[in-house]
Amino acid sequence: MTHLPSVPLATGAAEHPYAFARAFNTFDPAVLDQVYEPGAVFVPEPGHEVTGAGRIRANAEFLALRVPIRVTPRHTYVAGELALLIVDFVIAGVAAHGGSVHIEGTATDVARRGPDGFWRYVIDNPFGTAAPFGTGNPTATAGAPDAGRTE
Repeated sequence: MTHLPSVPLATGAAEHPYAFARAFNTFDPAVLDQVYEPGAVFVPEPGHEVTGAGRIRANAEFLALRVPIRVTPRHTYVAGELALLIVDFVIAGVAAHGGSVHIEGTATDVARRGPDGFWRYVIDNPFGTAAPFGTGNPTATAGAPDAGRTE
């Protein structure tokens, strides 16, 4: 029987962004999906949300770059089993396609502590309050892998 590789999940809300980064940096979409609740929403670009298989596919596009993510949690607000996480992130380096990539933002995320005591994303919104891509907002193009931001 083959077991899915895993990374340790967070038992504290403030640690969840680091669990996410460890999972992201495996570049394995199935491993990354372990840090999400089954019905969680991922917003791969402002104004576009995906769940389930769509979430896995959208995350796989970021992972295909094969550039590690760095996270810096800015604020963690916990109310019972829910947490609002404000997290700065950077994905920068040479991508699998050979070009340079630089994606950064400030995520506005919601996580929930499950019955098992581990935190998982309910909403993963990496670009926070950024305007939808293509609206003239210069920071909006710093987003999704297909948003054209490579250097």
